Amino acid sequence: MEFEDRIEKIKDVINKLNSADISLKDSMKLYNEGIKEINSAQKMLEEAKNQYENIKNKDLETKP
Repeated sequence: MEFEDRIEKIKDVINKLNSADISLKDSMKLYNEGIKEINSAQKMLEEAKNQYENIKNKDLETKP
């Protein structure tokens, strides 16, 4: 799943959690789902940052 898709899923979870018509059981299920999505998105950001740093460092190594 792409990063942007995860963000949209997180937004959807937040909107559902803000609904007054949701049970406690469903709220807890959605909350856990949201946390998993947030953690996955955070991991994707960290991987992208590491890739960027590697590219930047390689670029600096090749410059005289």
